[in-house]
Amino acid sequence: MKEKRNPSARDTALEVLMQVDRANAWSDGSLKRTIAKNKLDHRDAALATRLSYGVIQNKLLLDYYISCYCTQKAEKLEPVIRNILRLGGYQILFMDKIPHRAAVNEAVEMTKRYGRYKAAGMVNAVLRKFVDHWMDMPALPNGTTVDYLSVRYSHPKWLVERLVELLGPEEAEGYLRMNNEIVPTTVQTNLLKTTPEELEKELRQSGVTVEPHPWLAGCFEVSGTGDLESLPAFTEGHFTVQDAAARLVSTVAAPQPTDRVLDICAAPGGKSFALAIDMGDRGQIVSCDIHPHKLKLIESSAERLGITSVRAALADGREHHAAWQQAADLVVADVPCSGLGIIRKKPDIRYKNPKELAQLPKIQLEILENASTYVRPGGVLVYSTCTVLPEENEGVTEEFLSRHIDFTLEKFTLPLPIGPSQGHLTLWPQRFGTDGFYICRMRRK
Repeated sequence: MKEKRNPSARDTALEVLMQVDRANAWSDGSLKRTIAKNKLDHRDAALATRLSYGVIQNKLLLDYYISCYCTQKAEKLEPVIRNILRLGGYQILFMDKIPHRAAVNEAVEMTKRYGRYKAAGMVNAVLRKFVDHWMDMPALPNGTTVDYLSVRYSHPKWLVERLVELLGPEEAEGYLRMNNEIVPTTVQTNLLKTTPEELEKELRQSGVTVEPHPWLAGCFEVSGTGDLESLPAFTEGHFTVQDAAARLVSTVAAPQPTDRVLDICAAPGGKSFALAIDMGDRGQIVSCDIHPHKLKLIESSAERLGITSVRAALADGREHHAAWQQAADLVVADVPCSGLGIIRKKPDIRYKNPKELAQLPKIQLEILENASTYVRPGGVLVYSTCTVLPEENEGVTEEFLSRHIDFTLEKFTLPLPIGPSQGHLTLWPQRFGTDGFYICRMRRK
């Protein structure tokens, strides 16, 4: 039986890891719920987040080392013991400010609190090996490049193989490495309410570390925010949270102030809001989603930002609505995808079953084809994803263009270091510091 006590940051992290293992839960949602349930303060919440994400980011590497020092392979251990060892190992190998002794002792006590008294000695022995060898851990697999990269950066072999095929081993390693690094949050100034200069000043006054985005005007990289949504600048609607890559969808779309816009898969609304800001809140934007609760999120965020041109509508991206036939000047289809471009923000995406991903291109093409029916002659269609796999990106748009000769790719230019494009491009984290993303601009003849 577990002892009655207030859960700590480590207890919370273990609870999240168990939910991810057992219920196939997403770590970000599980973390948010568990931190709230356990009533962690700001400091403990930050530690629980770092531990949960850190273990998920390095799971295959930690399991490899555990298997080196344990009489049983990591995968054969009881899940709770395996996750306690992962947490202890992560603290020893990756966290400078936690004394090794504390990491070991806490892991042993946690094992006892979970009633696994017989396993406490084994947990102690394995983690002491980590402490003894933290500067000279066992050599990683010396088989193929894929074997090494898979364990070193904790990505499944199928994904590493695909990345090496697309990028070559050196750049693939750069991509894998970036997926395990801590990423600053990017925010965009709401020009309807304030200026970049005023926002920067306001954030600094709130104690936030602020750096102007290296190449995207009006955006900032922020850290040390604590609960971002509690900042006065957030509650007053002075900024939106959006990665630079997602922000560029509006730049590529280049809406005119009085355009009629359809955002087909809009939730949580970031792209709709970027479009509204670029249009000076003067046009009409219908932001669609299939989930009613997500429409409320779009509406409340629009209200916070002072945006009146956005209207939320319940719609399935694959179902045709006759009232919208050829009615829009601009249609944006940011379709459901594998999410493999945002692993650095959602680390557990890397462990998705590749068989499930195989269904996506068919769904994406169906949404794109339906979205295209809403574009007026001469209007613009923008397709985007937050993945880097060609089969979900140019594979879909090239298939679409081959079937629809009334649409054609249209060139666009983005800020340097990206520059001009022939009509579509993939953004890679290791090249531009953004999320992995694909954007394609097409015009109806």
